[in-house]
Amino acid sequence: MNRLFALLCSLLAALGLAACDHFNLKELEPGVSTAADVRQRFGPPQMEWHNDDGSVTWEYSRQPMGTECFMMTIGSDDVLRKVEQVLNENNFARIQRGMTGDEVRRILGAPGSRERFGLAKETVWGWRVGKEASGDPVFFLVHFNDDARVARTSRFVEQRG
Repeated sequence: MNRLFALLCSLLAALGLAACDHFNLKELEPGVSTAADVRQRFGPPQMEWHNDDGSVTWEYSRQPMGTECFMMTIGSDDVLRKVEQVLNENNFARIQRGMTGDEVRRILGAPGSRERFGLAKETVWGWRVGKEASGDPVFFLVHFNDDARVARTSRFVEQRG
């Protein structure tokens, strides 16, 4: 039964559904779990980031409806080194004026939305990052100028009624 549940969770995760993330994360142990274990539980990554030390970081974004993005670092020995949920205050603070979209994505993962505002001459990427006490969703936004560089960041609460 447990094996069937793990298979179902893997299938849902591969489809981009975060329902089983909690259970799958409990099954992974840095320093012990392998790249194959990660793929079995989360499916193929949406992006692979190659690191200077020979490791690779796999991106598993739960955007646009989820509020998490997991970056899982696999060592050159194919062993899981680190699991990090990157949509957090520390990483939001790392987003600085002048950064490129690639630099932002490397920190926060793929945005849930990208929208161009012609009159403001900016493109805005958004990540759903939580909820207000009222249940209204909260978004972290990165505003890019026409040079495709970060101009500023902001937050937005989508009032639902």
